[in-house]
Amino acid sequence: MRGPSYDRILASTALALILAAPISANAAPPRPPAAIPAASKVATSPTTTATVQPTAEPAAAPATAAPATPTEASKPAAPTDAAAPAPSQAATPPATSAPAETATAPTATPAPVTTATIPAAPAEAAPAVATEQAAPDPLAALDPADRAVAEKIRDMFANKNDKTLDKIFATKRERSAVEAYYQNRNLAPLWLDKGIETARAKAVIARLKNADADGLDVKDYKVPDLAGSPDALAEADLRLSQTVLTYARHVQAGRFPYTRVSGNNIELAQAPPDPADVLTKVTDAADAGKALDAFSPQNSEYKKLKAALAEMRGKAGGGAKEIPDGPVLKAVSGKAAPMEDARVPLVRERLGLTVTGDPSDLKYDAKLAEAVKKFQNSTEIPTTGSLDARTVRELNGPPRDKQIDLVIANMERWRWYPRDLGKDHVIVNQPEFMLRVYHEGANIWTTRVVIGKPSMATPLLSETMKYITINPTWNVPPSIVHNEYLPALQQDPTVLARMGLKVVNERDGSVHIYQPPGEANALGRIRFNFPNRFLVYQHDTPDKHMFADAVRAYSHGCMRVQDPAKYAEVLFNIARPTENWTAERIKRMYGTNEQDIQLPVPIWVHLTYQTAFVDDTGKLQVLRDVYNLDSRTIAAIKNDRGVVEPQQERKKDPEMASSGSGKRRTAAAQQPRTVSFFEALFGGGRSFQPAPQPQRRVSR
Repeated sequence: MRGPSYDRILASTALALILAAPISANAAPPRPPAAIPAASKVATSPTTTATVQPTAEPAAAPATAAPATPTEASKPAAPTDAAAPAPSQAATPPATSAPAETATAPTATPAPVTTATIPAAPAEAAPAVATEQAAPDPLAALDPADRAVAEKIRDMFANKNDKTLDKIFATKRERSAVEAYYQNRNLAPLWLDKGIETARAKAVIARLKNADADGLDVKDYKVPDLAGSPDALAEADLRLSQTVLTYARHVQAGRFPYTRVSGNNIELAQAPPDPADVLTKVTDAADAGKALDAFSPQNSEYKKLKAALAEMRGKAGGGAKEIPDGPVLKAVSGKAAPMEDARVPLVRERLGLTVTGDPSDLKYDAKLAEAVKKFQNSTEIPTTGSLDARTVRELNGPPRDKQIDLVIANMERWRWYPRDLGKDHVIVNQPEFMLRVYHEGANIWTTRVVIGKPSMATPLLSETMKYITINPTWNVPPSIVHNEYLPALQQDPTVLARMGLKVVNERDGSVHIYQPPGEANALGRIRFNFPNRFLVYQHDTPDKHMFADAVRAYSHGCMRVQDPAKYAEVLFNIARPTENWTAERIKRMYGTNEQDIQLPVPIWVHLTYQTAFVDDTGKLQVLRDVYNLDSRTIAAIKNDRGVVEPQQERKKDPEMASSGSGKRRTAAAQQPRTVSFFEALFGGGRSFQPAPQPQRRVSR
């Protein structure tokens, strides 16, 4: 059948197939492009044009065309979207199909619809558009004035050949930390807002200009001019950041490494703050100046020195009036009238004597002479009781400017110590020859100590006390063995035996000398252990008479404690508060069996050197520089400027469990374990096992 009706049927069938194509394309998942035959691909364009060619046989049901069957394989595939072909529309004609089955309709017939325009699927084009979008500008949110500065900061960090940053920052680590901090801020300037100096900048600049309040030199903290072109502002912003970091480092850790003062007798934290932490705290604080000030030591001793420094600088005329030179004043005996002198009231004031009568009394009487004698004895000058020129100089102490230098030197040394001294800690002030125990910030006990002689100085350090030994064995340190005992043994083979020392000749040819526990032991009855590389500790002593001396520098470096049983009681009641420790209970443990008593929570021990400090009455005390550290510290302050080099991390001595020392142990009694060098040298007794105690806290 040929004619208009037949042509209309073909056209309707073709149109139905065309309209069904998008529905099936959306309903079926796309096939991989590689599976599409070249004959069915259509060029991609905003619209796709498909040509429909009627076959010789019309479809039986044009509106519901089914997938092609083997008998229908010769029919041309329905038009599809090349980007998302449907499985039923992409069937490939078999290679054996007869050419006659694909004959086209006559082209002269205008009636059939032979083409259809299909819009391209917009969802398929979306991914290509997304990948071509530009990254967001991190500086877009900045004010135009700040953006110009941020762009310059970005360029300075990006240009690795620019040496400007090398001149600004002290170390590569500091530069990297600052760069990372600025990057996290999208390179926004830290001290500017809309190109104008911020309140934060004004606060830190005011703090920097007051650096001398902490004994620092204001000239070390140069403040840049936060004005000018974007280039100048970018450099100024970075320079102020670097100045803030320098100040925080100096006020927390000191202006120079302590090795410039002593290379082999100090080991302290001296830990500079993290640059990112400094910038973060200053940036986030409501008061940036106070946040910067908080990097200074916060212990009470440092704060008292800071207040004393301000007072000394504020006093007109250099402070207290000095005692002038004059004739020697002597106490007279018998009925002779005492000598009179206009300096007597000043001497009484300096010695802290109260006057019951007329305060302007000029008589150099026996009471004043006795006070002068005690002062002379405490300062190791001839105890004549007479007011001579040397005594006057000692009473006057250092000149005011010298005292200011001493206060600044002591403040500098405090910065070498940990910022947190510990809720419970012990402080030994070596020039004062005193030991103090602090519990929850309060000084709860004080005693006298003997420290190392100048040739064998006690070190400056911070360590934790881990255990206390009752009835210690003294293993003589190698230095004493070789320098003192072996030479003495050559002169007198019985000298060590008479001292109660035992000599052991080891297989390797070395000599081990030790003293068993007992009343005559050089360590006394108790040793307080805080392992350290200097091999020093605190201990009892049989030589009690030394504690009566004003200057107590006699040991080989260890510290002898005047009342060790009471000291142990105080420490045990801090670390083992439920066990009811007393000095009497500890003394009942004295004998010949060495015992270690562990401290469950180690207690910090700080060996300090405070030649200037403020006492409990608020008075500044200036002490003798036993180890000549003040002059070296002052020289370093005035001559040296530098970065605090990070201290090399050292290996800590292992925690010391109990073990025998100076005696044999059986395998059944003790398990094998590693023994530290400290313990091998100084020993450790059997572990103390306390008897069950009532669960009640001991009042202190």
